[in-house]
Amino acid sequence: MRIYEGSPRQDYEEVLRSIGTYLDQRGMRDILLLEAPDGFIVQGLVVVGATSGTWSDSMGQIDKETLTFLDEDIARFMDEAVARRGSGPAAPGTYEHALRVIGRYVDEQRPRDIFLLEQDGAFVVRLHRGGQATAHHTLAEFTKDDIGSLVGEGPALRRSTAQAAQPDAAAAT
Repeated sequence: MRIYEGSPRQDYEEVLRSIGTYLDQRGMRDILLLEAPDGFIVQGLVVVGATSGTWSDSMGQIDKETLTFLDEDIARFMDEAVARRGSGPAAPGTYEHALRVIGRYVDEQRPRDIFLLEQDGAFVVRLHRGGQATAHHTLAEFTKDDIGSLVGEGPALRRSTAQAAQPDAAAAT
């Protein structure tokens, strides 16, 4: 991602989380996410033409939709997410949770770019890794249960990270 080059770490955790929030709001399912030089391309299934009201209303139909998120869009999504946090009771959606924990894994791997495929809550991630002389792809799979476990571990990880970042009060005296 161009906007993160030169930063201390590639922050896929926050980037993927913010894209996940958008996808949850859009109602997209069974996604394919591909990193491009200037952002991300996301393809997934959405329900279109649905109406609500009376018993005879249309249920809609499933269509494939392709979205392109440029670096500027992602930066805006991340700013909006920070502004939203703590401002209300809105619970994170399925993709916000799942893509956040996958993003944390991706950050630890330090890839050059990513490709992600999801179906029914299970994810396969292909990471392009390497340096100047070598390059290779690695695959990781996250089942629906894996995602649930990682999401469940999140609060404890955040607490331990926050505690590690704070200086020890006893050492200060």
